[in-house]
Amino acid sequence: MCFSATANFVGSGVLGSIGVVTLSRVKHKRELLFASLPTLFALHQFMEGFVWLGLDGSMSPKVAHDAGAAFVLYAQGLLPFLIPLSVVLFEPTVARRRKMLPFAALGLGLTLFMLWGLTAYPLQVYAEHNSIVYVNEATNQTWAALLYVIATCGSLFFSGIGDMVIFGGANLAILLITMAVKRYAFTSVWCAYAAVASIIICVYFLRSGKHRPYSYSEAM
Repeated sequence: MCFSATANFVGSGVLGSIGVVTLSRVKHKRELLFASLPTLFALHQFMEGFVWLGLDGSMSPKVAHDAGAAFVLYAQGLLPFLIPLSVVLFEPTVARRRKMLPFAALGLGLTLFMLWGLTAYPLQVYAEHNSIVYVNEATNQTWAALLYVIATCGSLFFSGIGDMVIFGGANLAILLITMAVKRYAFTSVWCAYAAVASIIICVYFLRSGKHRPYSYSEAM
């Protein structure tokens, strides 16, 4: 989905349909953010379609830069906090939620740093080997990438819900493979395949209808 505008737009449409199905199975407000992830990934892929259109000359370079900035804002600036927060909200037991809070706190700190970096330093957007490269001097750091992996995947492994752990394992595998094979285009490639992995979320909501909603009467 990171290889052309067409691939991004088609992928966005497929993921959007998956997102609608997932959201239709929500039974409690605490499930809403986690169930929204496939739809958010669909919108994310849709944004990158315009980056391609700007890079290949179908639209102006400004479109590529502005759409790229929006894409990176979500990928680097919001996801590190949204994913652990969605898991904390979804988890039914207080004990599990407390174990996940450090990941949400880490994600919030990383989000604030990323947002600062993305506003304080210029963003470069260009195509290389059929992938889009996003370069920001502040956020393209090895230590930031490591904390990103911990924030986006860590809380999932502490869940008492098996499919959450599977989703975390899929994302971690994709992260590591992307870093090893296409580090230069990490943001674009990982977000594309993480979007595909969000199908796991839809399958979970389809299969777990008899067990949800969980009891959220306990305090955080």
